[in-house]
Amino acid sequence: MSSRIIEWLRALERATRPEHPDLTAALARRWEELPEGVRTPNQMLGRRTAGCEGTQGVFPACNLACTPCYHSREANRVRVDGGHTVAEVDAQMRLARELHGPSQHAQLIGGEVTLLGPEAHAAALEAMIRHGRKPMSMSHGDFDYDYLEALALDPRTGRPRFRHLSFAGHFDSTMHGRHGIRRVRSESELNPHRRRFCEMFERLRREHGITSYLAHSMTVTPRNLDQVADVIRDCRDYGFRMFTFQPAAYLGNPSRWKEKYRAFGDEDVWREVERGAGGRLHWRALQFGDPRCNRTAYGGYLGGRYWPLLDEDDPRELRMRDSFIAAFGGGLDKDGPPSVLALRCARAIAREPRLLPRAVGFTGRLLGRMGAPTALARGRPRPVTFAMHSFMDARVVRPAWEALERGDVAEEPEARAAQERLRACMYGMAHPEEGRMVPACVQHSVLDPEQNARLAELLPRRDGAA
Repeated sequence: MSSRIIEWLRALERATRPEHPDLTAALARRWEELPEGVRTPNQMLGRRTAGCEGTQGVFPACNLACTPCYHSREANRVRVDGGHTVAEVDAQMRLARELHGPSQHAQLIGGEVTLLGPEAHAAALEAMIRHGRKPMSMSHGDFDYDYLEALALDPRTGRPRFRHLSFAGHFDSTMHGRHGIRRVRSESELNPHRRRFCEMFERLRREHGITSYLAHSMTVTPRNLDQVADVIRDCRDYGFRMFTFQPAAYLGNPSRWKEKYRAFGDEDVWREVERGAGGRLHWRALQFGDPRCNRTAYGGYLGGRYWPLLDEDDPRELRMRDSFIAAFGGGLDKDGPPSVLALRCARAIAREPRLLPRAVGFTGRLLGRMGAPTALARGRPRPVTFAMHSFMDARVVRPAWEALERGDVAEEPEARAAQERLRACMYGMAHPEEGRMVPACVQHSVLDPEQNARLAELLPRRDGAA
């Protein structure tokens, strides 16, 4: 057999593996790093994903004022500079690829992403894709269609430079300075802005064939807790594929801590999310990191009926979950020709043959939860994910992190719990100069103030604003 054929066969074998070998190694490392208490059968971190990623120090400034603000008070002293952003994103995503393997989700985040010019924004997304990331731009949504079109299209040819865009729009009544509504009295007043955000992306699909994944993000405080359910009910048909809620925490800019954010707990928020969703959310079926930090419930709607993807109380559903992970691990990417994807699936099923019969039973139960077969005749299922991300207060994070850096295990219960949560963090930022990922709570609580002060010297605002 010729060397050329042998090399082709080797390349085919690598391309049709259910899981890329670099990802296999990254998942194994992440699993070993997790605290024993979160190595549970439903844990996806270290088995399905190596973790979500976010950029840091790339464009910290924002043109809205929010209470609370998770970024340091120095953030708006830094000039938004496209060259700096693209170079930093490239370096950070290169390290993320090295540590987390390919095909991981990464957020282009800092201050407000649309303060970048469309070309710099596009170049940053292209750098993320080049390093095997699945990028999502994080925005307050206060931009126009001309900006979106300029981002999506190649200015030389007028043709799409992206087949697909992912955006998260953050809308809530703690934000001030949005065009057309400078001061917000209730969440419902923002619904026209939420709808307009989704309509821009629908127009982009209609005019240029560029698809999108849209997430809705919202900070929850005592002032808007009782409006969470209404936001979901009012906006779930707009086009958002995810609704994510962040209970306010005391981190970032202390001058914007205006309320008693700890007047309620995670259960209070989740109860309102379920009330708005219109059904029980089975978040324990799939866990990402520490349950004190993250809850994620996959499901959707068929007509007005909510259906969960997995029933966490049914052992058959959990066996299906376990077989899927055993077969595919972190794989099942849709990239590649259909023949390659088919071979990946075949190899996955071969290593976990119980998946097929379990998948058949699961499909029947899922259709039943949707109300099939009669409901399917009236429309198509729409997947919608609900999530909650609970950040820790800076006063807890700093001593816990400093102890971890020394290799110490905290004796005080609150600090020890914080250490466990940091070790199980699902959302990290790459620091190429140190060769490691840092938890987002640490980034905002410990690192941002000094980092943004240095950036203000490197990239001072030209208008002299502080």
